[in-house]
Amino acid sequence: MKKDIHPENSRVVCFKDISTDTTFLINSSAPSEENITLDGVEYPLVKVEISSASHPFYTGKMQFVDTAGRIDKFNKKFAKFDKYTVKKGED
Repeated sequence: MKKDIHPENSRVVCFKDISTDTTFLINSSAPSEENITLDGVEYPLVKVEISSASHPFYTGKMQFVDTAGRIDKFNKKFAKFDKYTVKKGED
């Protein structure tokens, strides 16, 4: 094994799936500005939108996740193109 290839700031980090409110404790060097206390111990907190607890591949269920209104934003952005589309036979 190669020496000195692992990051120096590796520590136990709490990853929280915000769609299912599930938490995972994993060794990581991910940066974090928030902390969370679990079982009386304080850990750095990293929030994720999708994890194995909410991903359809792992759960077997299709779940709608729209945390930032991205679908509505997309529809508003491209709605103007529906008005100007040329149908076949019209020129």
